[in-house]
Amino acid sequence: MEPIRVLLVDDDQAVLEMMQRGLESQRFKVTPVTGVAEALARINTDTFDVLVTDQRMPGPADGFTLVSAMRSAQPEVLTVVTSGNPDTQAAMAAIVLQADEILMKPHDVRVLGELIRKRMATHKGSARTARESVAAILKREATAIIADWLERLKEDEVLSSVLLGEGDRTGHLPRLLQDLVSRLNGSHLLTNKQHRISAYAAEHGMLRFSQGYSIEMIVDESRLLQVSIFHGLHNNLHCVDLSTLLVDVMTIADEVDSQLRESIGSYLQHAGRQPAA
Repeated sequence: MEPIRVLLVDDDQAVLEMMQRGLESQRFKVTPVTGVAEALARINTDTFDVLVTDQRMPGPADGFTLVSAMRSAQPEVLTVVTSGNPDTQAAMAAIVLQADEILMKPHDVRVLGELIRKRMATHKGSARTARESVAAILKREATAIIADWLERLKEDEVLSSVLLGEGDRTGHLPRLLQDLVSRLNGSHLLTNKQHRISAYAAEHGMLRFSQGYSIEMIVDESRLLQVSIFHGLHNNLHCVDLSTLLVDVMTIADEVDSQLRESIGSYLQHAGRQPAA
């Protein structure tokens, strides 16, 4: 009988090694991983029977991210989330909808092994979720992303100090998101993209100058946009196509940064043409 294949994820190297030794002593085949990025790569390239992951991980992604990814890529896998934080009621309520088991730390590795074998004897997996491209998700979630961006902006004392209507604040975002979707789909040539970005982003830079924005404020609103975009993707990890996720994330960052550079350049040119006070 083939050993049960376990993807074990924990950012604490000492804990990871201890759990690996304990599970291997119980005849599990363990693949230890310390980071979310490597774990996502393993989920896409290797086959497992069980995922055991810590809930809290460094960076914006966490154990819930991996559970969602595994549900999408390998829905038959048993998922177990461990947590050392006793105050995780809200997080646990969300994760329990996806994870098969939740264990609070510290826990005995022998108990974990017994739990895995018991659950594997009756585990039937979950229904496979249809995957969507990042471009499709951005297109579908555009309204929600813009709304999230606007709420984050309202919480920023500096950005919200410029009194503008919602239309004036968000008027550039639908076109920017359309540009992102187009680039992710590869539906236009780079030269055409650069020409369109230059015309549109230059207009945005001049508009923000006339509205009283500083360059720092333009940078901050661009940063908040990336946060809102990635928040929208995080909420859809259960259905995103993970095979291109990392490349698509880099593409999004590059596209938003390119638009930002064009806007700032136009802002500075427009400011330089204004008569001295």
